[in-house]
Amino acid sequence: MQVRHILLAASTLSLATAAFAGPQCTEAPKSGWLTEEAMKQKIAADGYTVDKFKVTAGNCYEIYGKDKDGQKAEVYFNPVDGSIVKAKQG
Repeated sequence: MQVRHILLAASTLSLATAAFAGPQCTEAPKSGWLTEEAMKQKIAADGYTVDKFKVTAGNCYEIYGKDKDGQKAEVYFNPVDGSIVKAKQG
């Protein structure tokens, strides 16, 4: 009985982790990425304000902030070329 509970908990945890996983942005080595400072400048030039900036497990630059219209935004960027991989506004 106890083993079944452990297996159930483990499978539930793995499903929850998969549901919150972000995109995979690149396999390129970090030496080929834009620097964080260069990326922040590009993000600002694109009209975003950044409240939080981080590197994800999927090798993305991710921001939480606002878009040019002042709407909340969560955006994943490819760190090699700065392109948007995934974005949620609102």
